[in-house]
Amino acid sequence: MLVLHRFSPILCILFLFHVFSSDLVQGRVHHHSKHRNSYVEASIFEPQSPSPSPSPSPSMSPSPSPSPVNSSSYNSSSPSPSPSPSPSPSPVKSSPYNSSLHSPTPSPSPVNSSSYSFSPSPSPSPSPSPANSGSYNSSSSLDVFDVRYFGAKGDAITDDTEALKKAWAAACLVEMAILLAPAGFTFMIQSTIFAGPCQPGLIFQVDGTLMAPDGPDSWPKNNSRRQWLVFFRADGLSLKGGGLIEGKGEKWWNLPCKPHRGVNGSTLPGPCDSPVAIRFFKSSNLTMKGLKLQNSPQFHIIFDSCREVFVDSIFITTPALSPNTDGIHLENTESVRIYNSIIFNGDDCISIGAGCMNVDIQNVTCGHSHGISIGSLGNHNSHACISDVRVRNTVIRNSDNGVRIKTWQGGAGLVTGVSFKDICMDNVRNPIIIDQYYCLSKDCRNQTSAVAISGISYSRIQGTYDIRSPAVHLACSDTVPCANISLAEIELIPFKGERIAAPFCWNAFGGSQTLTTPPVFCLQEGVPKAIAETTDDYC
Repeated sequence: MLVLHRFSPILCILFLFHVFSSDLVQGRVHHHSKHRNSYVEASIFEPQSPSPSPSPSPSMSPSPSPSPVNSSSYNSSSPSPSPSPSPSPSPVKSSPYNSSLHSPTPSPSPVNSSSYSFSPSPSPSPSPSPANSGSYNSSSSLDVFDVRYFGAKGDAITDDTEALKKAWAAACLVEMAILLAPAGFTFMIQSTIFAGPCQPGLIFQVDGTLMAPDGPDSWPKNNSRRQWLVFFRADGLSLKGGGLIEGKGEKWWNLPCKPHRGVNGSTLPGPCDSPVAIRFFKSSNLTMKGLKLQNSPQFHIIFDSCREVFVDSIFITTPALSPNTDGIHLENTESVRIYNSIIFNGDDCISIGAGCMNVDIQNVTCGHSHGISIGSLGNHNSHACISDVRVRNTVIRNSDNGVRIKTWQGGAGLVTGVSFKDICMDNVRNPIIIDQYYCLSKDCRNQTSAVAISGISYSRIQGTYDIRSPAVHLACSDTVPCANISLAEIELIPFKGERIAAPFCWNAFGGSQTLTTPPVFCLQEGVPKAIAETTDDYC
């Protein structure tokens, strides 16, 4: 008779207490049902003819040599700005930016997934006045470009898109500039591309609210329905602050084509494109810190074809039933660090797509999501390679999956060098899962080729699981088996009841380095012949 080690949930609870009492909260702050028109399956959208030059067009740009205004005139006692900006708005001289002044303090409590009810966006002040100079020091050499001085109203009704684009164009020309969306204002923005290259050290400081139009009927017909805010060739950009990015996604989620709208979870015909909230495209040396994002129509954040990405202290919240609302998605992106963040959403908490390498994820809490996923890979017989992914010190709660690798039949390539370590599961279905038979319909045909999976390590994964699925599920390809799967210090017990679902393995090779709960006796020893020689040619 199997003796359950009851101390593992206690360790997990202690770990949960440590996470939510740490700086993460105090200082900062599907079975997969993606529809066929999801971003991952769509071709990469190339922004239309962005200018390689940092110089904005004459109709939108301020004076080419803006002269900073002395900060002594930029204080809370100064008069309100005039209704329309001057022809050549000037940046404001301010202090070195101190991010600690703007770090959010989000609540770790998940949103109610039973309904689409949200807290209202911050209300704008009835009489906009210049930002409080108490946040800045007059000895600074940084130039602040407040979007209100370029015509933005911040009243949650007026379209502030052009004002924000003018402010971006002006700040883009100045080294070490701050583009400021101040606290207390809600700026309604249409689908926009912010193009670089810009001068070094540009900070986009969001202390107020950036809000999308309210659903498909409010979306201009000529604007892209696949994206909202795009940063293109924005090397060196820092997007940070204590503000909110509000995607207004509820009406998008309720389109007939969405999975939860039809009978028994089926989809209905009709247009289905929905915008990604924030997309970074072909950019390097990026920082995203301290912001709150909520209710994106589709993915919240995408890093596509980027390098050197640092994400810290992000708080994402969206209802559990919101379709395709991945928290952070990576595609063709290298050297990524995602730290100290909380993500409650309706799809993958973090998803890692083809072409990614050197990804480090630490101290992240995922709630009512589909867990942390590598994939899906190999769709439409495509080639996909992923290497050197580390997920550590992470909590996954009330989710459909824990840590997952998913591939379609018929693909090619390799997933290798992946480690999942020190992870706490709290009532999670499929805590450990590899699925090389991923499919979104019942008519997927069997194919012989597959993305190879080799060198996957699971260690110190503890907590509780939903007994509707086994704690360990390793379903590998008939022709390209999984190899070098390593398990150590796995202690997963049922969230309710005493019955333990036996682990499932199919064509999976590897071994357990320690005793595990439940025991995983189904792994095959040795190295499969299919990849016994080398995997060097896979990628």
